[in-house]
Amino acid sequence: MGFFSKEERSRKLLRGVKTVFFLITMLLSLLLFSAPILLVIADTLLPSALLSASLSPASVSLETLSAHFANYDFRYSLVDIPLISILRSVVIICVYSLCDGPRLSRGPYFPITMACSISSLSFVSLKASFVFSDPKMDRGGYVRAMEMSLFASSFLLAIAHIIVAYKISCRERRKLLVYKIDIEAVSACKNGFPRYQKIHQAQREK
Repeated sequence: MGFFSKEERSRKLLRGVKTVFFLITMLLSLLLFSAPILLVIADTLLPSALLSASLSPASVSLETLSAHFANYDFRYSLVDIPLISILRSVVIICVYSLCDGPRLSRGPYFPITMACSISSLSFVSLKASFVFSDPKMDRGGYVRAMEMSLFASSFLLAIAHIIVAYKISCRERRKLLVYKIDIEAVSACKNGFPRYQKIHQAQREK
């Protein structure tokens, strides 16, 4: 009886491991397929949240934001960083939603994502060289850390857009290649066994 109970426990453990492995695989697949959407959500919300954290809580309002826009200066203002992230996210998700499998593999999705991300990377890098080289922008350790996090998040999310777009284009290209091989195999079988087709048709007529 002890032997059977041990065997039963090992089977339950094996079933549990298989279930966990299946759930992890499904989660990874879900993250891969929904990665552009999740990335766009993060790119839209995270820089805006970091900008709000870099400002004093009492100053976060529509009036102060409009004042920031009215007194905008490329060398000092940071309100353009979240706007750049939102703009590239809107463009990328629109192109992604309009593309099907072939267009995701060889269409405009990957080039437009590259163009948007590289443009925003250039803008953020140029702005960072002005912001962090100016001693007037040193407004305390916490604010400085939030400003650095704002630039780093925008920079890393732009790179993440490129990586996700590249992986999706490669995945769709592999799908098209497999589909093409299957079609060619079916065509080769049809052309290679004409005699079988005639026999099959004769049997169906009988």
